[in-house]
Amino acid sequence: MGVLLHEPTVVNASSSRPGPMPAGPLGPGFRVSSDLLARKPAEARGLDRDGVRLLVARGRGADDPEVSHYVFADLPDVLEPGDLLVVNNSGTLPAALDAVVLDSGVPVVLHVSTGTPQDPDAWIVELRRPMGDGSTKPFALEPCSPDPDSPAEPGLRLRVTGGATVTLLRPYTSRLWVARLDLGMSVADYLSRHGRAIRYDYVDRDWPITAYQTVFAAVPGSAEMPSAARPFSTDVVARLVAKGVYIAPITLHTGVASPEAHEKPYAEWYSVPEATAQLVNHVRARGGRVIAIGTTAVRALESAADEEGTVHPGQGWTELIITPERGVRAVDGLLTGFHEPEASHLLMLTAIAGPRLIRASYTAALAGRYLWHEFGDVNLILVR
Repeated sequence: MGVLLHEPTVVNASSSRPGPMPAGPLGPGFRVSSDLLARKPAEARGLDRDGVRLLVARGRGADDPEVSHYVFADLPDVLEPGDLLVVNNSGTLPAALDAVVLDSGVPVVLHVSTGTPQDPDAWIVELRRPMGDGSTKPFALEPCSPDPDSPAEPGLRLRVTGGATVTLLRPYTSRLWVARLDLGMSVADYLSRHGRAIRYDYVDRDWPITAYQTVFAAVPGSAEMPSAARPFSTDVVARLVAKGVYIAPITLHTGVASPEAHEKPYAEWYSVPEATAQLVNHVRARGGRVIAIGTTAVRALESAADEEGTVHPGQGWTELIITPERGVRAVDGLLTGFHEPEASHLLMLTAIAGPRLIRASYTAALAGRYLWHEFGDVNLILVR
């Protein structure tokens, strides 16, 4: 969500409008009960950030996948010297704003997502229904038709926190809209002054934006936290470096990923620095493992990789969708949170690890009562 100072390019573009994804690998019987949803940060549950649980799954294609249980502080003991962790250094913006419809005074909550590659002056936004307890609900879910109770329509004007205005231009999906933001300053500055962190109804209350930042956050721009990196502490980072594990950054500014609607990903801005590209290629040439920290890091690396798996430096917009049919070229593992059974991210996980390992991992997570979502536990998937 940063302000772009160059003409963006769209990398690996597919469809300009996200729609529903095909079914994931877990099957129709897989369910996550509400008591497994992490409702507050680890620190509010009496843990250190690196005290959340870590489930490690190994062995793509193995008849008997290996699943092991740790706490996240054990990560340096799990990895090997020469492994490379690729982390997303995007910082989280307070991207939720209170708003009212100018003509009617109807209250709504606006989630500001990303810019668009087609129009540098337009942004993707989501209108949501305030529920009175600080949480919100969507007005419409993909692939359903638009909610008749939603005030959203082309030309609708909203007044947002701080007195600025937002005008809806056209629908992007039944849930998302392309809008013009007349804020009088950059979007990042406006949100920093007037916004709050996006919160979904499984989270118990509003938490400060610091709860949604990772230790790697350096470039503000994400509507939602690149949450796989949340458990990293400075102590874990120091121990990883001391063991000989490399760490290199990419940037991918994430848009809203409302968990109620499981569309395929839409365009997001990314950057792969030259030093990171060179280190990825060096580690792979020496037989080391490249482990992406979060699905965002996978998307950035794979957008920058050619058909032989060589990663090239670059930046721009990516609409790349990673499926088992497409596969992956530049990563050998992934650290990620646990995703809902309908989530499009599961197709990426299956592309990396295969369906057998993903099913084994998620079956073990349910049996072990691991916690889901951005404040929950994490899953390290290693294919070798």
